[in-house]
Amino acid sequence: MELLRYTAFSTTEDGGNPAGVVLDATGTSDSDMLATAAELGYSETAFATPEGPGRLAVRYFSPLVEVPFCGHATIALAVAHAERHSVGELLLRTQAGPVRVKTERDGGLLRATLVSVPPRTAPITPADLDRLLAALRWERSDLDPALPPAAAYAGAWHPVIAAASRERLARLDYDLPVLGELMAERDWATVDLVWRESASVFHCRNPFPPGGVVEDPATGAAAAALGGYLRELDLAPLPHRMAVRQGEDMGRPSLIEVEVPADREAGIAVSGCAVRLTGPAHG
Repeated sequence: MELLRYTAFSTTEDGGNPAGVVLDATGTSDSDMLATAAELGYSETAFATPEGPGRLAVRYFSPLVEVPFCGHATIALAVAHAERHSVGELLLRTQAGPVRVKTERDGGLLRATLVSVPPRTAPITPADLDRLLAALRWERSDLDPALPPAAAYAGAWHPVIAAASRERLARLDYDLPVLGELMAERDWATVDLVWRESASVFHCRNPFPPGGVVEDPATGAAAAALGGYLRELDLAPLPHRMAVRQGEDMGRPSLIEVEVPADREAGIAVSGCAVRLTGPAHG
């Protein structure tokens, strides 16, 4: 089993979100996949099994658990596949459903665009919101009333919590065990903390305690879920394009480009570059 390392949603090695990639995991056991992801220590590692021309079955493992879908590892996998083979289209069979990915050359870099499964949203109960805010050490006065809290899905569930200011978003100091327990109960993958700079620019931070990661520097699945949230709650004109900036407070700046089609049944397109990591691995 050949393990590759890429960083997604960046054009340089010192930005983006690192992911492990295995282009052929045929015959690899669940325990071996989990052990590999844990040893590597990145927020996710993607394990692909070829099923035919342009078709891959893909599973995603964090250091602690398997997750149904991961956006940044999908971008990393698609770029790794394009480097090994050629650019073009792939159909991925994931636990969340079929995901189409297209790769293309962008100057001297490779760029990938995934289209998520159809998104949806669900309310967060007042009791769960109280628990969530308490774990984050936020007050209700910290929230942006124009972007109401809700759970959003585009392959994995993420509560969307909007800050009223960039300063509030910059102060991330949460109770990891308490937040992790709530997220495990509700099957939330990450918490999507967002601040809307403008209609087309969002800044995000994503705590990921269920995966054993304090914070994700780029979360493609959450960016897709955010796009679905904006469309379903009529919070953006359609069709809509936006940039999601993440990882800046961690020193790993990431750029996720999101396209929200007007068709309310359509998946959300998430795009970004990925580059192969050449330095020593670190979790």
